[in-house]
Amino acid sequence: MNYPTHLQYSKSHEWIHTEDGVAVIGISDFAQHALGDVVFVNLPGEGDEVTAGEAFGDVESVKAVSDLVSPVSGTVCAVNEELLDAPELLNSQCYDAWIIKVEGVTATEELLDADGYEAFCQQEG
Repeated sequence: MNYPTHLQYSKSHEWIHTEDGVAVIGISDFAQHALGDVVFVNLPGEGDEVTAGEAFGDVESVKAVSDLVSPVSGTVCAVNEELLDAPELLNSQCYDAWIIKVEGVTATEELLDADGYEAFCQQEG
């Protein structure tokens, strides 16, 4: 598994990276392995509010449908629409294929660094 050290991680297996006050969110390598081949992504719209710890969309794989859980509260300012036509990017490029960007972040879930997240994943899997 790959756990880039410049990212933070939630216990629901999303990664987060903050760029100029905007939270960029995707799913981790652990998540995409657990899901299997992603075939569909249900995304929020720009301007939608997201709440830390609550679902903002879902991913459908050949195995199951899983909620995407926001690690932050704020307003969606960008959606990766490329995923609508190519959801498999979440498998092949999970750390490049961000899902949403959130601005005006007001709350954050408890986030883990790469080492803490790797240890958490080892307990789970």
